[in-house]
Amino acid sequence: MQDILSTFLQVLAQTLQIYSLVLIVRVLLSWFPNLDWSNPVLSSVSSITDPYLNVFRGLIPPIGGLDLSAILAFMAISLMQQLLNNASFVVLNGAVNYYS
Repeated sequence: MQDILSTFLQVLAQTLQIYSLVLIVRVLLSWFPNLDWSNPVLSSVSSITDPYLNVFRGLIPPIGGLDLSAILAFMAISLMQQLLNNASFVVLNGAVNYYS
């Protein structure tokens, strides 16, 4: 049972890693204001990332036209990844100690 839980936690951490990559793409694309966001690929990236970024945009308003909310968004994802990886380690380590 601990193996399943540990694997599940690791999958969640990897999913957050993939989401971070999509978020990086979104941030980089925001540097090009003349992009056609009606493009299906661009609109998909936007629809996946904007709801998450909007949470942090409400906390940190743009300063001089520069949107710093992505920094806080990346920090939150990183924190969640660390917590999931630590929990996975504890589950596995606890299982080893329990059966020893």
